[in-house]
Amino acid sequence: MFTPTTLSHFSVLNNLLAEGGSPWLLFGQIGPVLALGLAAFGSAVGIGKAGQAAAGAWAKEAKAGKNLNFTYIILLGMPISQTLYAMIVMNKIGDVLKNSELTIANAGLLLGIGIGTGLGEMLSAWMQGLTGAAGIRALSEGEGKGFSFMIIALGIVETVGIFTMVFMLGMIPKLPT
Repeated sequence: MFTPTTLSHFSVLNNLLAEGGSPWLLFGQIGPVLALGLAAFGSAVGIGKAGQAAAGAWAKEAKAGKNLNFTYIILLGMPISQTLYAMIVMNKIGDVLKNSELTIANAGLLLGIGIGTGLGEMLSAWMQGLTGAAGIRALSEGEGKGFSFMIIALGIVETVGIFTMVFMLGMIPKLPT
């Protein structure tokens, strides 16, 4: 059943089409926004989780009169890179968006690349933050032993973000020469 709200959505679409626009442009433009937004969300959650673990470990060290461990900063900062990877994909899609015909012809693909990039980077960052949080707790309780193993574990999770970026970049349509 059509409601007044539904009809107003149709009138917006009709106006867009009457002005020579295409709803497909909109779908193509949503892709890079989702890529960056979802990746940033994952980075924020991952950094937040690792930051909480670091704050707890620093409080424990301070209470015991120990020097605060700087290596926690390294572990909690690692999930930020996935936002950078998504930004690289977003910028590459942005080049395609400058060509309306190419965007309209590949709107679904651009939207899919954006969603795929966003989800891949979001989950990679989020899981990297959880792994970093566990690493911080392990370092705190293990008196700093095992840092290199933590970096290796975080690097393995990071690889998912790198693969997501590389594979999605390979799917972006080529600009005409």
